Amino acid sequence: MLTEFTTPGPALTVDDDATIYSLLTTRLETSAENAPLAQNKEADGSWSTMTAVEFNDHVRAIAKGLIQFGIGKGDAVSIFSATRIEWGLLDFALAAIGAVSVPIYDTDSAAQAQRILNDSAVKLAIADNQERFDRLDSVLDACPALERILMLDAHAVNALEGLGVMVSDEELDERIGSVHADDLATIVYTSGSTGTPKGAELTHRNFMSITRAAQNCVPEVITGEARLLLFLPLAHCFARMIQYFTIGSAEGVVGYLPNTKTLPRDMQTFQPTFLLGVPRVFEKVYNAASRKAGTGWKGRMFAKAAEAAINWSAMQQAGERPSAKPRAEHAMYETSVYRTIRSAFGPRIKYLASGGAPITLDLLHFFNGIGLTMIQGYGLTETAAPFTFTRVADNKIGTVGQPVPGASVRIAPSGELEVRGQNVFVGYHHLPEKTAEVFTADGWLRTGDLASIDDEGHITLTGRAKDIIITAGGKNVAPIPMEQEIAKCPIVEHAVVVGDNRPFVAAVVTLDPEGLAQWLPTQKLAADLSLEEAAVLPEVHAEIQRYVDRANADVSRAESVRKFIVLHVQFTQDNKCLTPSMKVVRSKVNEVFAREIDKEIYGR
Repeated sequence: MLTEFTTPGPALTVDDDATIYSLLTTRLETSAENAPLAQNKEADGSWSTMTAVEFNDHVRAIAKGLIQFGIGKGDAVSIFSATRIEWGLLDFALAAIGAVSVPIYDTDSAAQAQRILNDSAVKLAIADNQERFDRLDSVLDACPALERILMLDAHAVNALEGLGVMVSDEELDERIGSVHADDLATIVYTSGSTGTPKGAELTHRNFMSITRAAQNCVPEVITGEARLLLFLPLAHCFARMIQYFTIGSAEGVVGYLPNTKTLPRDMQTFQPTFLLGVPRVFEKVYNAASRKAGTGWKGRMFAKAAEAAINWSAMQQAGERPSAKPRAEHAMYETSVYRTIRSAFGPRIKYLASGGAPITLDLLHFFNGIGLTMIQGYGLTETAAPFTFTRVADNKIGTVGQPVPGASVRIAPSGELEVRGQNVFVGYHHLPEKTAEVFTADGWLRTGDLASIDDEGHITLTGRAKDIIITAGGKNVAPIPMEQEIAKCPIVEHAVVVGDNRPFVAAVVTLDPEGLAQWLPTQKLAADLSLEEAAVLPEVHAEIQRYVDRANADVSRAESVRKFIVLHVQFTQDNKCLTPSMKVVRSKVNEVFAREIDKEIYGR
């Protein structure tokens, strides 16, 4: 195994004048005049289309409106919206004039939005609908730098374009010309281990380098008319980079999908050639196919077909030539099962891309075995999205691929993966000490993840050196603040939030015998009940639920504790769940109580 690896070949250079907006202007130079660039899902289910020329015209008109509003170079503007075409237009318009975009996840609470708005001194905020507008409006008085809130559903884009008629093309072009690669492009807030949001400062060069590198690593994906159906939140760096990746190609089309309620039908009508999703999306497709097959002979056939696909993929990976029997089985299941599953993604699908959270090996082998290449990537907000990719021609399942050109990786003595390159962020906004903590003395970024590197540079993640939980939906969750809030309950001794690579966040709770003995009589219950007897009482669960609700009040639904279990035993040094200094060992809790977590919380 290697301790350091750099992708062979020259690094991809980014000119000092290259910006995110230049991806669009370059596209205009290579695209046919009427070639589509973007499509948006409308309320009636149809797809509206914009050509590259039309998209750029809107971007320039919005940029003029922002200038007239008083947005100067370096001023912060927030987008608080689900994925829709206006998000993309605003993103490019802000980049064009050198403003700093500050995305807010559409699920963030008013309190979370307030912290972000104030930390980055946001001057203008744009929400998509009335509900999110009201969330911002409720904290307006507590955000002194925030001058105004606009709403997309109330024609904010039209208003900005109308305002911009007073700005000349010459003034706009002068502003565009003043923006350079090393200017700040965005501040993206990501939770730290303490739960305090940290704003990662990313430049145009960061995004340009990773976008061009991705195009270099997987050119097959954007060959010809590539069609990306984009439904992940654009507040997430991965989705944003894939948007740039597609728009920056010669003929790529981005389909903006505001929600996934009708995703199966939308995949049929939009007809993507590649799809970006978190593992949960692909799990749902697999589970839907399994449920549709049922429990009878069709169900048994699906189970055998799935096993055959996994085995087929494993043989491919091992370089083995399948014998006559598996070849015959694969051909049979191709007609009866595999073709149908592939068609669930639309008739033109070629590639899937998974990121945001780990995906199981069996699922990767399954999709590979039915003829769909699953591209894996790995990265952080601090690296402007994935800095490793599995290549189409070198898709080593179980790894997250090799670093992109220009990025180098190494393994620290502790086993932690470290990276450096043009994609690595500037630092955390207003947090020089936190910035210093994530960089080594010689300038490498500590990822917080444990990994190994094989002789060809393939990276395998082996664990996480930090406590951040990543759900199956790709949401990063800081557990400590919620655990601390739940532990304030007088009858709780410890609370451990779980949910890593799970469909939702939950908690494992232990009871405090002394606090319980004092509290039980207040509920007209016997003070000498055992922990086992108390753990099942509805009164106990109701009391803990009050504190769970408090913990949930300041976070988004995706981060909230949906369920909890009350153990009838405690964490001790004997069961390895406590250290000698009485600190909870999170990994051991997950290990020791795996059966209870799987069965009682997730129903497995």
